[in-house]
Parts: sequence; C-alpha cells; structure tokens
Amino acid sequence: MSRRKSRCTVSASLSLTAAQRVLADQPFSQLLGARLTRFDEGRATLELDIRDDLRQQHGVLHGGVLSYAADNALTFAAGTVAGPRVVTAGFTIDYLQPAVGEHLRARAQVVRAGRTRVVCRCALVTVDASGQQTHCAAAQGTVSVLAAGTEAPIER
Repeated sequence: MSRRKSRCTVSASLSLTAAQRVLADQPFSQLLGARLTRFDEGRATLELDIRDDLRQQHGVLHGGVLSYAADNALTFAAGTVAGPRVVTAGFTIDYLQPAVGEHLRARAQVVRAGRTRVVCRCALVTVDASGQQTHCAAAQGTVSVLAAGTEAPIER
C-alpha cells in the first residue's frame, strides 16, 4: 500500500495588505491595537503594544492577550498556504515566563499543510525598550480549511 503525501494545493490569494484588511475587520483586534507585520511563505507575525489596560493584577501582560495573539498568528500563518477560508480548530499554549516589555510579537509558521488541516507553531516574545527579546510563551495549533462552497461560521 503506497502512502500519498498530503499537501495543501490551494494557493494563498491574499497579500500582506489584504491580510491586514482582514485583521482590521476584527473589532477585538482593533481594541487591542494588533498589527500584522508579516504574511508570506507559511509565516505570519502579529504585533501589539503592551499597554497598562492589557496587564493583569501583577503588572504583566494578561494571558488572554497572549492567547489571542497566538490564535490569530497561527490562523494567519495557515492562511498563507491554504487561502483565506480558514478557522482555528484548536490550539495549546504554554506560558514560559511573565510577559513584560514594550511590545508583544507572535511569530507563527506552518509545520504541515494538509488538504483540510494546517498545523502551525507560534513563538511569542516581548520586546523591551532596548530591543531585547524575551521568549514568554509557545503555542501550537490546528487550523481547519473550509471547503469551497462551505459557509463560513459567520459571513458578512
């Protein structure tokens, strides 16, 4: 029995500018001030400024903000190889150390792209005023590719 290598053959039809418009259409992303700074070749980078209103009671960035950044970066990375009709199926995140600094950067990359699922990993780092980066969390997720003709969960 031969095994066929499964590869996603849908070409990504979005440019960085188009992907940035998708992000801009997400009200929660706007609330957080998220920016998509990379979207190409199986990789995506999402950034945001760490503000006082995003910190938890101990003064570090709230874990929910880290999870948001991982979720969106993972899905945008998948979109670079699978096209725009993708949704998060699930992800896990490990908090490695407190997230302190000026900026959060979530860098995601595709590990394996299949016809219906894309597996991605994400490294989350904080950047301080001097440019020093600290790895504060790691995530891995699975992104579902919606079939052509399948209605997205919410379409406007």
